[in-house]
Amino acid sequence: MFKRIPGTKDILPAEVVGWQKLEHLSREVFLAYNYTEIRPPVIEDAVLFDRSLGEFAEVVQKQMFLIKNQDDLYALRPEGTASIVRAYIENSLDKTSGFVKLYYIGPMFRLERPQKGRLRQFHHIGAEAIGSAGPEIDVEVISLADRLLRVWKIEGYKIKLNSLGCSKDKSELTAILRKGLENKIKNLCPECQVRFEHNVLRILDCKNTECQEVVKNLDIQDKYLCQDCKSHFEKVKIGLNALKINYEVSPYLVRGLDYYTRTVFEIKHESLGAQDAIGAGGRYDNLVKELGGPDVGSIGFAFGVERLLLVKSEEPAQKSGKLVFLINLGDAAKAYSYGLLNSLRDAGIAADTDYEGKSLKGAMRSADAAGARFVLVIGDNELKKNAVMVKDMQTGNQEEIGLEAIIDNLKGRI
Repeated sequence: MFKRIPGTKDILPAEVVGWQKLEHLSREVFLAYNYTEIRPPVIEDAVLFDRSLGEFAEVVQKQMFLIKNQDDLYALRPEGTASIVRAYIENSLDKTSGFVKLYYIGPMFRLERPQKGRLRQFHHIGAEAIGSAGPEIDVEVISLADRLLRVWKIEGYKIKLNSLGCSKDKSELTAILRKGLENKIKNLCPECQVRFEHNVLRILDCKNTECQEVVKNLDIQDKYLCQDCKSHFEKVKIGLNALKINYEVSPYLVRGLDYYTRTVFEIKHESLGAQDAIGAGGRYDNLVKELGGPDVGSIGFAFGVERLLLVKSEEPAQKSGKLVFLINLGDAAKAYSYGLLNSLRDAGIAADTDYEGKSLKGAMRSADAAGARFVLVIGDNELKKNAVMVKDMQTGNQEEIGLEAIIDNLKGRI
């Protein structure tokens, strides 16, 4: 017997209802904010992620699914932003659309140790706004993330907010960290000792409690921010305050990817334990240009769907209540039912029948398990009268209705 690959999950029909509801609600919110959907491929040139995420980013170093094909090296996408920026540039959206607001829903892949909320194939619901450097779009994007959470009826989350500043500010922050940590390297975990050499900012993102304690004693605050970046961040906070969006400034929040600049944010839910992020995002004002496009500001975020479902209150799966189940008794009725079933579907009525040769009692149980609203029973007696027996599964009432009137009758009741 074959088994699924560790870190992947079969999303079974009973669970799909919750996924579809989440996706449907998301699309409604994105539409309200005038975001349009984009669907980039799941496979990209591996160099795209090396260039965008950073050579020493943990995702690039340890977590990419790589595919070698003769002389080409591809990667299953570990995140959505790089793919969307590539699509923006390649399809000249800066020339045809200018400023764009896009959203996406789909699978991502990371080769990491599977655990609660961390799978090798997982799914993101995300958004990207490309073409604006103003703080107003930061406010909209964060408010959009907050709106999605409220529409999904997720409670108990916290929005953490920080500014990394521009490229010069990030260099200044790097210098401050190197100076502050150079005599404390031995107190850091082995991984952060490596980060000190290659990407010292990632030390701020370490979940090791000893490393966090070392970082807190540095008292960094916003000393590295230039005046323009301080002003930008203040305007973002003013906008969020105006919208009454609760957030907490977290001076040690950096995010793990090199492309982030200025505003960064993370949305946490304490019920998930140490790996408590359900979503995150931020600005990437240099990425479009670095990948060969125009010099435009951009910002985005993504939520992990599996993590959202872990923190979302369980709701019982609801049947649509619109299914009509057809039970035929006898060969003549079976032959006639093909056309009746097809006519119901042509009329836009969801319809199904018994394909297992069950008895009337067994077929009724199947109809009930399928969540049928009405059951139609047709046998030799009904055919002679050119009628069908209709049972309302909610009330238990039964009545005989002429075949010529059955579709109009059902349409008025479903």
